[in-house]
Amino acid sequence: MGRLTTHVLNTAEGVPGAGITLELYLESPDEAGARRQLIKTVITNDDGRCDSPLLEGEAFQKGTYELHFLAGDYFEARGVSSAAPRFLDRIVLRVGLADPDQHYHVPLLVSPYSYSTYRGS
Repeated sequence: MGRLTTHVLNTAEGVPGAGITLELYLESPDEAGARRQLIKTVITNDDGRCDSPLLEGEAFQKGTYELHFLAGDYFEARGVSSAAPRFLDRIVLRVGLADPDQHYHVPLLVSPYSYSTYRGS
C-alpha cells in the first residue's frame, strides 16, 4: 500500500523540527484552472515526524500535492527573530505523486535562511 510521509530537521540547531504546522493540499484542475483543496493539517511530533502518514490507502490518489510547512512560526516560537517580512515563512513543496502504490517520503531540512528537500525512502 502506498503512502506519503515527511519529517523535518532543524539544521540550524541540529534537532528534529518538532511542533511545525504542516498543511497538505491537493491540486484539482477544474474549468477555471487549478484549485487547491486542503486535505489535512498536522503538527510534527517530538521527532519532527507526523504520527501517521499524510496519505495512505484510498485517500492516496495520483495527483499534484503541496506541502506547506509553517517554518516562520516555528522559528519565531523558538526565539529566532527576523525582520519583517520573514526571509522564510511558509515553505511550499509541490510534488507530483504518480503511483499510489509507492511510498513517497518528502523530508525537509530547514534553517531560518535556507531549506532543502529530496525524495527519501
